[in-house]
Amino acid sequence: MSRRYRRPDKARTRRLLIRYHKHGDQKAREQAIQEQLPLVEFLARKFAGRGEPVEDLVQVASVGLIKAVDRFDVDRNIEFSTYATPNILGEIKRYFRDKGWAMRVPRGLQELRQSAKEAIRNGTVRTGHSPTIQELAVSLDSDIESVAEALTLGRAYNTASLDAPVSQDDREGDTIMDLQADENSPIDGLEDKILLQKAIDNLKGQQQTILKLRFNEGKTQTEIAQTIGVSQMHVSRLLRRAIEDLRGQLGELDDEGDSLNGNLGEHAGKHPGERADELKNKA
Repeated sequence: MSRRYRRPDKARTRRLLIRYHKHGDQKAREQAIQEQLPLVEFLARKFAGRGEPVEDLVQVASVGLIKAVDRFDVDRNIEFSTYATPNILGEIKRYFRDKGWAMRVPRGLQELRQSAKEAIRNGTVRTGHSPTIQELAVSLDSDIESVAEALTLGRAYNTASLDAPVSQDDREGDTIMDLQADENSPIDGLEDKILLQKAIDNLKGQQQTILKLRFNEGKTQTEIAQTIGVSQMHVSRLLRRAIEDLRGQLGELDDEGDSLNGNLGEHAGKHPGERADELKNKA
């Protein structure tokens, strides 16, 4: 592999592993691990310069070596280093994969995301177009919500500093922290709340209930269907209609903006008609 890496004696390594696996000799196991540590360090140094201390990488690689020693089949006609190398590299790569997430994400969702990415790539090559969420859910034997959640996890790889400038072109301009809501300013967001509440109050009772269950309580369409006693397909239609009606109500509130602007315009900084347009887009 490299002139700096001195291979352990292959015959001796096999004898040690046979003593361990056939006779339960723990001392032979420890000797085999110890003599293979140069391989561990050699492989760990291949990943140096990626933001992790080499000492930590050696520790991670050592875990891969131990697993390889314990899982090695001495009856197979294969050199131990040939078997151990992919095991060690796999352990290091898993470490970087887990370490790379800015937020802790369940391993199951990470794996689903990887599977979804592969399915999208393969499906696009095969059919000429990217598969839909529904098609991905079927091919991955998963549900639509889990697949959608997994595909959005790329945002969890990196975080932005609150002191970072909003615009890269203006390094001295507003930071992300500058644009956060001030807890001491209860007027912030009040216009949005007034417009939304007035629009919702004009909806039918069932529409209000569905919107509350979906967006306030975060229930799935299946859970909403069970709550109000209808099919999930019917919930989907009702929810779509409720959102359309809500957008219509928000549009009608443009005419009422002038009176609201007199009381809140100086705080909101935008004409109420513009605010209603924003709320319609959010809805």
